[in-house]
Amino acid sequence: MAGLQLRSRFTVLRNSRFRLLFLATFASGLGNWLALIALQVDVYDRTHSGWWVGELLIANILPAVFIGLLLGPLVDRLSRKWLMIASDLGRLAVFVALPFANSAAAVVALAVIAGIGNAFFRPAVLAGVPNLVSESQLSSANALLQIVEWTTTALGPLLGGILVAASGPHLAYDVNAVTFAVSAALVVWIPARLLQSERPIGRGRWSDLTEGYSVVSHSRALVCVLVVWSVVMLATGLINVAEVFLARDSFHSGDFGFGLLWTGSGVGLVVGGLVAAPLIERDLAAAYVRFLGIFAVGIGCAAVAPNVWVGAAAMALFGFGNGGAVVANITLVQRGAPDRVRGRAITLIMSANYAVLGLAFLAAGPFTNAYGARWAFALASLTTFAAAAVAIRFTRGIELDLGPEPHRA
Repeated sequence: MAGLQLRSRFTVLRNSRFRLLFLATFASGLGNWLALIALQVDVYDRTHSGWWVGELLIANILPAVFIGLLLGPLVDRLSRKWLMIASDLGRLAVFVALPFANSAAAVVALAVIAGIGNAFFRPAVLAGVPNLVSESQLSSANALLQIVEWTTTALGPLLGGILVAASGPHLAYDVNAVTFAVSAALVVWIPARLLQSERPIGRGRWSDLTEGYSVVSHSRALVCVLVVWSVVMLATGLINVAEVFLARDSFHSGDFGFGLLWTGSGVGLVVGGLVAAPLIERDLAAAYVRFLGIFAVGIGCAAVAPNVWVGAAAMALFGFGNGGAVVANITLVQRGAPDRVRGRAITLIMSANYAVLGLAFLAAGPFTNAYGARWAFALASLTTFAAAAVAIRFTRGIELDLGPEPHRA
């Protein structure tokens, strides 16, 4: 039975247009995660400073904050096909230019441009999928795209670590450029009409955002995700900034070790996401809290790990908790927001979370410089335990608060 259910998920790949989008998403995601490793190593080598690594990570996510809050309607108003292609070509140009960057500031500035492409590409993909596949195939299509994201989270950092260790960041930049060229070439073959929504936003940007804010503030489920995941973002900022220092300075494992830590978390993310559904269906509140607890334990184990191999195993445990908690977040938002405002609610929550993450990056740099990567990971673990405690408070009785599932014909 499980085998039949798994095979049924892949039947959507018989749709040739979705298959193109699936492969384009894989190429683009691989480039994103490979790039994150190469960029961090490049900035680390130039500066050996947690400040600069934090600035780079802020540059990568800052566009998503402003685009999500101010420019999200463009995903509906412009051609999604050409928005994806423009995102890919913009990122291609960035990675062609990066080998010629002569300072850490130039690298960070180019990372901002790449971040703009990242901020537009994925929302355009997710908004276009319901138009590309039948309603009966939509859940399978979304599941496959999520698995692509998690898989590239595991493979991209490992490939990035190998390439950077072998030849420095410039080779990784060249490979990145190729991945975005492949993605753009695949999207070209998808007719624009198959990706475009026929439901324009009609009341103006500010009215739409105000309505989305009202929905978020009046839904216990959405407030839960907003608050709990913002606390988690504080921990995530510490982890992301300190990870390169943990690999290089604490474990003395170099660029390959850095990629290995990312790969460990990516593998855990895939497994956690895959096993989350039945646990969440059984008891959403309990599953959410438990996954956050596993997240915290994994990071705490990484903080005290004696070497990179034990550290990678600890990061896999962290990824398992993270992956399950992400699926729980999605479920809470889907059940907590009416369909007509669900996109705006998701955008506002994501923007708020990214804003907190940016602040965490600012604080994580000097903290890591002053106290080292192990203490940064220890603080991240304590912060995530705090998020789990907050989740216990918000999820009490939340099933009743969510109400019944919407009827689908």
